[in-house]
Amino acid sequence: MKEEKPKKAVLIYDGNCPVCSGTVAWIKDREQTGAFEMLSCQSTEMSERFPSIEEAVCMQAMQLVLPDGTVLPGEKALPEIFKRLKRYRLAADIFKLPGARTISRVLYRWFADRRYHIAKLLFPAKDKRKK
Repeated sequence: MKEEKPKKAVLIYDGNCPVCSGTVAWIKDREQTGAFEMLSCQSTEMSERFPSIEEAVCMQAMQLVLPDGTVLPGEKALPEIFKRLKRYRLAADIFKLPGARTISRVLYRWFADRRYHIAKLLFPAKDKRKK
């Protein structure tokens, strides 16, 4: 099956992570009209539409599929996300500064590896309800 080229940028994220889901809601509230489609990494639709993106890969980092079919993982997706937000477009230019890519890679990886621990700190009530 050939992968589709989406008309919008498709943001694939960990739908089980409260921080990730909150970030997706934040992006939805600020996106330029029709800029994104959001898909949970765990959804059947994601695996059907983008079979080359393995669930293990999107559990390590969000994946942004651009309309031309290019897939940008993790921190590489951030400038493209900011370009598609209202009032945040200029933030994409920060990633052009010397050393910004290295810093964003390190910070993104640190955060992504600890997102469930961070979610427990930020949303302790949600964690207690699951027990």
